[in-house]
Amino acid sequence: METPPRSRLRLRFAGRTAAIAGALVNTEYVKSRIVTVFGGSGFVGRHVVRALVKRGYRVRVAVRRPELAGFLQPLGQVGQITAVQANVRAQWSVERALSGADAVVNLVGILAERGAQRFQAVHAGGARAVAESCRAAGIANLAHVSAIGADPQSASDYARTKAIGEEAVRATLPGAVIFRPSIQFGPEDNLFNRFAAMARRSPVLPLVGPQTRFQPVFVGDVAEAIARAIAGEAVRGTTYELGGPQIRTFRELMELMLREIGRRRILLPIPFPLARLMGAVLQYLPGQLLTLDQVRQLAVDNVVSAAAEVEGRTLASLGIAPTGLEAILPSYLVRFRPRGQFERRSA
Repeated sequence: METPPRSRLRLRFAGRTAAIAGALVNTEYVKSRIVTVFGGSGFVGRHVVRALVKRGYRVRVAVRRPELAGFLQPLGQVGQITAVQANVRAQWSVERALSGADAVVNLVGILAERGAQRFQAVHAGGARAVAESCRAAGIANLAHVSAIGADPQSASDYARTKAIGEEAVRATLPGAVIFRPSIQFGPEDNLFNRFAAMARRSPVLPLVGPQTRFQPVFVGDVAEAIARAIAGEAVRGTTYELGGPQIRTFRELMELMLREIGRRRILLPIPFPLARLMGAVLQYLPGQLLTLDQVRQLAVDNVVSAAAEVEGRTLASLGIAPTGLEAILPSYLVRFRPRGQFERRSA
């Protein structure tokens, strides 16, 4: 029996009303808290933003070039993610970026110095600027990301300034949660992607510190840990060390990468004296393929400490089961296989 015109109109109106009601439900996040994420457009940042918006937070992405952060918008609903200009080397811009915020995440860090971006200014001075601005604004909920290996006595400027930054945060906001991840892997990482690209062109892969041990952690797990800290699910004033389920040497990581992309290459160990000489030269060339400070870092193992394991300062203590390399690498290294996704793999 055909539905009368008037009934069809009522049904159509009811459907539109339900759709509007659904939209209102979906915009409940507008009433939620604001989290300012410094460095939110970087490798780790995009995953942190995704983890936060899934929890309903409004995210303010504080970056030096907000016009380049538009790719983050699809991660949330309309108006849920806003990019603003900020530079941790300029405290006034930090204060402006966290005005009205309820929580703050500081992800800002550099792997090599370039121009005004110096380790001391970014890792130490930037961390202090963010922490002091939080204290002045009455914001106690701060998640600060450092790195495993942070040590005030380290020979590496990177590791030493990371430790100085931690000390500044802890002295300013004792309740801040600090995260020390090992090297992170994921679709946009600078480790496996970089060496896989080299393997596509070169028959030899040079290895500095082939026996140095790493505990690679999935960037998605790090992001989830940060989101849980912001949600109050971490112990305040704690320094967490984040590592994956496996510890492997640099050589073993490269062997795994080569198996994944289906290529055979010579792995050539570079003695540290020669590596230091190479780093001293290459750090001044475009691209900075290797720096002297990176050579110093590669001389030290990068794994979760025994103390962190015993004291429950790891991913497991946050209720996160670490994701293994084999579960993630195939999803983004496939493009480096000789025939891409069409490459036939043996069982």
